[in-house]
Amino acid sequence: MTMTHPGLPDYWGLIIIGFMTMTIIWILLSPAPARIRTSVLSLVNIPFIGDSVRLMLSSRWVLLSLKFVMVGFFLLIIIAGLSGTQIPERNIATILTWNLWWSGLVFSVFILGSAWCAVCPWDALAQWLVRRRLWKRSEPNNSLNLKVPKWLANVWPALLMFIALTWLELGVGITTSPYATAAVSLLMVVLATASLALFQRKAFCRYFCPVGRTVGFYSQLAPIELRPIDNDTCASCKTLDCYHGNEEIEPCPTWLVMGRLKQNNYCTSCGNCTQSCPHQNIAWRFRTPSAEALHSGRPHWDESWFMIGLLALTGFHGLTMMPFWEGWMSKLAQIIGDSGRLLPSFTIGLFACLIVIAAIYSAFIEITRKVSGTDMEYRRLFSTFAFVALPLAFAYHMAHNLNHLIRESVGIGTVFLNPLGIDTVPLSMMEKHERHMTMWMSQDVLFAIQAGLMIFGFWIAVQVIRHRGLNMITGNEKMAAYKLAPMLIFATGMTGFHLWLLMQPMIMRM
Repeated sequence: MTMTHPGLPDYWGLIIIGFMTMTIIWILLSPAPARIRTSVLSLVNIPFIGDSVRLMLSSRWVLLSLKFVMVGFFLLIIIAGLSGTQIPERNIATILTWNLWWSGLVFSVFILGSAWCAVCPWDALAQWLVRRRLWKRSEPNNSLNLKVPKWLANVWPALLMFIALTWLELGVGITTSPYATAAVSLLMVVLATASLALFQRKAFCRYFCPVGRTVGFYSQLAPIELRPIDNDTCASCKTLDCYHGNEEIEPCPTWLVMGRLKQNNYCTSCGNCTQSCPHQNIAWRFRTPSAEALHSGRPHWDESWFMIGLLALTGFHGLTMMPFWEGWMSKLAQIIGDSGRLLPSFTIGLFACLIVIAAIYSAFIEITRKVSGTDMEYRRLFSTFAFVALPLAFAYHMAHNLNHLIRESVGIGTVFLNPLGIDTVPLSMMEKHERHMTMWMSQDVLFAIQAGLMIFGFWIAVQVIRHRGLNMITGNEKMAAYKLAPMLIFATGMTGFHLWLLMQPMIMRM
């Protein structure tokens, strides 16, 4: 018997559709928007906590302590996965990795930006193994310090690895195998270590890591950023310690100069700049969450494709957890002569989803180009509107993962008491049903949050279209919004697809 989560009720679907309709009407009738003035508030300027924040930013011990904690959890996952029970719901390797971390990571981005990367155990272990120091700068740094080849110096490798990770997660089914979960986790450490030993700085974090790049792109919508306290201080700086580092602190791992930083996508929040700055001029600050997506973000061709890939893969995750998915794969298997674990059929489904979403987006970009009459070249228009995909993917990703996090993480305390699952048996259907009914919050609150996330994603997406699109269209202001109708249709269609997925019953992961 397969356990399923109930879908979003019809009345919430009608509320979301009503909001979308009213928003589209407002967009079509409203004049061109003025440029948004980004509001910021540095944490060091907040009364009562400012001094504590400044002290924490300049200290290496806070981050180092958190890294030790995360590495401890990581090693526990490895030990439990390799030597513990292979019953997934009884082993902490699968529960901690997939039900808690993988489901909750996207929410940490929504609140803390790229803070996860600062305490990532993969990077911490790679750093300690190659540099052979816990925190101080190592000279020599025990790396070949090769320059990353031009064909690798982009986020295409990260996108390909994210597709591969999706294939392993949903196709091979490593989420239900503690051993495979531990093996893939070790593989990520090996890749991070090899990259650090071969290339300059942390090429793995910037170009290769599928999790880090996903966190980085989503963090462009986060309400927090690491930036200069005073821009004039950065402008007059001659040493650029934030970029080069100093005698004790490593340089920026992703080649960023803080005084010129406009986007969050490559900042790993590692703290090197805050610790090395001789003026203590770098701090966390609150900001308007959508500022980067609306105007300051300037995605390159590869970065644009990564955002489209995120949109396709998040929707694909939801699609594979629908009750009808297995039937689809069985029918496809009969057509192509597939047998066994249906991996060829799944692979076809995965790439079909990627191709269809990319083709739909590409077609709407071309239609927009024709309808708007803009003289902007296709590639630039493609990149300009790629930010439309980001809030749509981010909102659905959170709404979907909320089911896993709230409904499937119940009982994790008992797993911590017996992390290896020694002498345990699989959960009975009665126990699964009991966990299914015992959630961390009421079902009505869960549905309300999911609906709110869908509204949030659609609102940001149409604002991106409005601000990025109307700036490129000249002529009658009253007619300008109608020229953006193709992109509004794209955002509405994708939100409608995500809403339909949320309203279906969803199969439990384990």
